[in-house]
Amino acid sequence: MRLSLLLLLALLAGVAIYQTRKALPDGTSYRGPARVVTDVRFLRDLSYVQGDERRVEQEIFDTVFRMIDGAESLVLVDMFLFNEFQGSRPETTRKLARELTERLVARSKAMPGIQIFLITDPINTVYAGIASPQLEKLRAAGVHVTTTDLTRLRDSNAVYSALWRSFVQPFGNSVGGILPNPFGSGRVSLRSYLALANFKANHRKVVVTDGPAGLVGLITSANAHDGSSAHENVALQFTGAAAHDLLVAEQAVMRFSGGPHQLLRSVLDAHAGGSSKPAKESSSGGALQMQIVSEQQIKQTALELIGRASEIDLAMFYLSDRDIVKALKAAAYAGVPVRLILDPNKDAFGHAKGGIPNRQVAAELLQSPGIRLRWAATHGEQFHTKMLMTRDERDHANLLLGSANFTRRNLGDFNLELNAVVWGHSSEPVFERATAYFDSAWSNQGGRIFTADYDRYAEQSALKNLVCRFMEWSGMSSF
Repeated sequence: MRLSLLLLLALLAGVAIYQTRKALPDGTSYRGPARVVTDVRFLRDLSYVQGDERRVEQEIFDTVFRMIDGAESLVLVDMFLFNEFQGSRPETTRKLARELTERLVARSKAMPGIQIFLITDPINTVYAGIASPQLEKLRAAGVHVTTTDLTRLRDSNAVYSALWRSFVQPFGNSVGGILPNPFGSGRVSLRSYLALANFKANHRKVVVTDGPAGLVGLITSANAHDGSSAHENVALQFTGAAAHDLLVAEQAVMRFSGGPHQLLRSVLDAHAGGSSKPAKESSSGGALQMQIVSEQQIKQTALELIGRASEIDLAMFYLSDRDIVKALKAAAYAGVPVRLILDPNKDAFGHAKGGIPNRQVAAELLQSPGIRLRWAATHGEQFHTKMLMTRDERDHANLLLGSANFTRRNLGDFNLELNAVVWGHSSEPVFERATAYFDSAWSNQGGRIFTADYDRYAEQSALKNLVCRFMEWSGMSSF
C-alpha cells in the first residue's frame, strides 16, 4: 500500500514537473520584427460617473464592426470571451456577442468566397459542457471556428492540473449535466467545473481584416461578452506589415489546436508580398514602428521599457508579477516618476471580490519614493485596461497594450496572450491620445469621475499579503 502511494505521488510529481516545463507549441512566445506602421489609432472605451449616473462611451467594437463590414477576402477574430453569459447582476450596456455574430454572418453572406476565421477559448462552451449558440450560427454560415486546445499549454496550477490530467482529462466532457452553469444559464457536468480549475486560457483579443489599404489589425483588452460590455478597455488599430505578423501569431494557435491553419497559410501568403519585410531602423525617429509580442515576450518587452524609461504610466486590471513589481520599484528609486491606475479588484459580474492582488501590490509599491497611485472608481464594471506607456529623455514614447495583465499567468508562458508595442516621437497622435486618456482618468477632468484616491481602497493586511503571494506563486488563482 505504501509503495503504491509512493508510486502514485511520484507519477503526479512527474506530470506536474513536465507540464509546467514542457516545450511550448511552435509559434508561441512570439516576438515579431520591428515594422513601420501607418494609420495607428489609439481607441478607448470609457466608464465613469457624472453626477449620480454611470456613463459609458465606446469606440472599440464599433471600429471592429466597421473593419468586418469592409473586409473583402479575410476576417480573423481571436476572442477569449465570446458569449452572452451574465453574472448575478446582468449588464445591459450592449449585447456584444450577438452583435459580433450577426456582423460575421452578414459579411459571410454578402461576400461569397470570403474566408472568415474565428479562434476562441473553451470557456465559451464551459469546456464542452454547454452548446454555444454563437459558435453554432457561425459554423452554419461557413465560418471556420477553432476552439483552442488548452492542454497543449503549460500548467500554471501545477498541483491541481497534475491530478486533472491524470484522472479527469481522459474522460473528456459532454453537453448537459446536473450542476448550474457557473457563468450563466443552463446546466453543466462536474467535469466542466474540474476543467475550469486549471486556470488557463487563450486570453487573446485580436482582429485582422483586409481591404483597399491592405491588412488592418486591431489588438485590444476588450471581450465580445455581454457581461463585460461596460468595462473600460483600450485598443490599437493599425495598417502595415505588423497586421501580417498578427496572422503569423494566430496561425500557430490554429495549428496546434487542429484548426484550418493551412487555409490560413494560403491567405497569409496571398497578403504577404512586400509586407513580410522588416522595417529599417529609423535613427531620426521619423516613423512609427511596431512589434507584435506574445506570452513571455510581453514581459520581456515591458521590463525593457521600464528599465530605460524617464517617465512611466501604467493602467492595469491585474498587477502582481514579481519581476514587474521589482522593476517599477527600481525605476522609482532611480528617480523615475511612476503613475499607476489600478482596478480595486472589488467587482466580478455582480459578485464581490476581496481586492487581491492589486491592493496588496499597491501597498508594497507605495513604499517606494516617486510612485503615485489612484484606483479606478468602478461601479459594477471593471477597469479592464492593460496599458503601459513610457517616455525617455529624447522625447520618444513607447506604448504597450493588448490582452495581457501583468501577472505570472499572463506573462509566464501559461496563458496565450498577445500585445503590440509601438514607439516613436511623443508628438505622434497615437501617443497624444493615449496620454490624454490617462491624464483624463488621473485628474477626473470635466467633472467625470474615473478614479479615486489611494486611501479609498488601501489595505495593510499581512495575512492577505501572504495569501496573495502564495496564489501568485502556486497558480491557485484566477488572476
